[in-house]
Amino acid sequence: MIEVKDLHKGFNGVEVLKGISTTFLAGKTNLIIGQSGSGKTVFLKSLIGLHVPEKGTISFDGRINTAFSEQEKMQWRQEIGMVFQGSALFDSQTVEENVMFPLKMFTKKKPSEMLDRVNTVLKRVNLENSNKKLPAELSGGMQKRVAIARAIVMNPKYLFCDEPNSGLDPQTAIVIDNLIQEITEEFKITTVINTHDMNSVIEIGEKIVFLNKGVKAWEGTSKDIFSTDNEAVVSFVYSSNLLKKVRDVYLNETK
Repeated sequence: MIEVKDLHKGFNGVEVLKGISTTFLAGKTNLIIGQSGSGKTVFLKSLIGLHVPEKGTISFDGRINTAFSEQEKMQWRQEIGMVFQGSALFDSQTVEENVMFPLKMFTKKKPSEMLDRVNTVLKRVNLENSNKKLPAELSGGMQKRVAIARAIVMNPKYLFCDEPNSGLDPQTAIVIDNLIQEITEEFKITTVINTHDMNSVIEIGEKIVFLNKGVKAWEGTSKDIFSTDNEAVVSFVYSSNLLKKVRDVYLNETK
């Protein structure tokens, strides 16, 4: 579990995060949503240690990350998997080399052991026999699955995803959503996803944190979001006529 208490972060005298408190539960897909400029990217970067807050704490299963020693910080980083918005694969390296990279950096496993682990996670994301392909030979969805395989190759406790469906067609985005949710449940990972994809919100939003101008304006589940009367959430989530119709149907069925 990740617990955030009274988190503040600013730049050049401008406060971006204004006292956010929330929890992200293990084995759940926890989503951060909000309009551009709401602070969700700064929030995610604070969670993974790229930004140091001016005030507040972030605890990982009871351990406050800003209080880590250098050794503890190194261990914590090995417990984190990250899926970047653009996949961030090394273009000149094969799929196998990309996925193996964290193992080479953080472990002393034998080459045969590393390869076994790489093959295991590639099979888990349905990319068997893709070891020797280069990223340029893969579709956008396949590249994203390689990025997920690399993120879980160290068997992380915490998985962070920054806009994992960015640039993907709707059908492929659903495949990626389902894969992330399955992995989260299967390995009891604490997964945090920064997204603007409303399909993700509705389909896999087991815990949703809505940010508005640097403040946690609402939190709940995908079911809760259908019935909330929070004006900022309704305006953001139901900006399309299709989603408004879905919400109306849901509310009528629950009367």
